[in-house]
Amino acid sequence: MFASSIGRLRFFLYSVAATVAEIVAIVVCIAGTIGFAGLINSTPGPSRQGMAGVILVMSLAFVLLRGNLAWRRSRDANGRSWILWAYIVFSAIYAVLQAGTMLVIDFGNPDSVPGGLNLLGLSIFGLWVTILVAKPAAGVDIDELTSVFDFDGAVPAPAGGGRMAASAAPSTPRTAAPAAQPIGRPRPAGFGKRGL
Repeated sequence: MFASSIGRLRFFLYSVAATVAEIVAIVVCIAGTIGFAGLINSTPGPSRQGMAGVILVMSLAFVLLRGNLAWRRSRDANGRSWILWAYIVFSAIYAVLQAGTMLVIDFGNPDSVPGGLNLLGLSIFGLWVTILVAKPAAGVDIDELTSVFDFDGAVPAPAGGGRMAASAAPSTPRTAAPAAQPIGRPRPAGFGKRGL
């Protein structure tokens, strides 16, 4: 499962699901450690270390999941390895900086939010889009497209199948009706023949 190639649609859906799961996990980490009221009212520094550590471990686990998805997609599209590794390394740096931001952010001071994190996030998004839109190495994989649907059962025959089968059967050759002779002067004979 974690080694098979994935196409564009599955990569997109898996990435969206991983992002939603990571957001939910961050919320659960904050609520399970110091709570949202404790996060907002606490001062930046050591009082938030436990929460930041849990968020860091959880974020790195999601980096591994995203890296696996990107590796499988890049292998399917025969993508460039530097794009894949840049995506994985930037995602890991983002996870570390995100956990560090939880330590230093002061909710009473909007200027305490680092702006470089957003720039790094845009870079990661650009690399993700590059991996997403890469063309498959050998064209479209029909097995990947049809794996979403269940084609294992027998295909039902159409309602008029009997009539179609009867009409498709070879019929006996018919003799052509003689062509009607034109009225008036008789036709001349063909090339190389003399009319009598």
